Amino acid sequence: MQPEPAKSNPLPTWIAVDPKSITLLEQASKIAASRSTVLIRGETGTGKELIARALYQHSLRARASFIAINCAAIPENLLESELFGHERGAFTGADQRRIGRFEQANKGTLFLDEIGDLPPGTQVKLLRVLQQQTFQRIGGAEAISVDVRVIAATHRNLEAMIREGKFREDLFHRLNVVCLQLPPLRERRDDIPVLVQHFLRKYAGDFGVENPTISSDAVAVLQSDSWPGNVRELENMTRRLLLGARF
Repeated sequence: MQPEPAKSNPLPTWIAVDPKSITLLEQASKIAASRSTVLIRGETGTGKELIARALYQHSLRARASFIAINCAAIPENLLESELFGHERGAFTGADQRRIGRFEQANKGTLFLDEIGDLPPGTQVKLLRVLQQQTFQRIGGAEAISVDVRVIAATHRNLEAMIREGKFREDLFHRLNVVCLQLPPLRERRDDIPVLVQHFLRKYAGDFGVENPTISSDAVAVLQSDSWPGNVRELENMTRRLLLGARF
């Protein structure tokens, strides 16, 4: 049987019924409309970008842009240009002006995923933007003012990185104005049945399966797993279940 939620979901774009998840979403709903910088923490696969998008969708900036960037996915020598842009001729290969993500997100929200992977030099420039809401494109002299709400996320232990000299403490405090700690899936097992049903409906058409169902015994097995990959792993498992039902 599907567990009855103790309270209604305050951010329905994030699927949840488990009391731990509802508590998290209640906290998130209270800060969604604020201007505060938010740091979302949690293991890989827990849904950090989903909660960031939920914050954006329920904010006063929901009509403006939501720009997401994965700091770990972009080479260090390109990341600064990606964030702040560059002028033509700023470096070899810069044959035209580039508008960076901060400018693209003006009046809106910028989501910086994997903030713990930000290189030291870029950390300094990000701190300056958070403090002053201004920056310069690479190779430019003009101070560009922006109004951007920053939401950052990480699975890393930033406090340990600060002690090791790998992350700036002043930047940490600028990012950590409000902190949302996402519980791993193994600590919110009541969410598993509704997530499985959601993924079954979402991917059924991809596998040519009509009205997919799953037995209560199978759900109980899924709930007993530790899920080190969290919701992302559960989603992939659901796809494999649909594949098995197809062949």
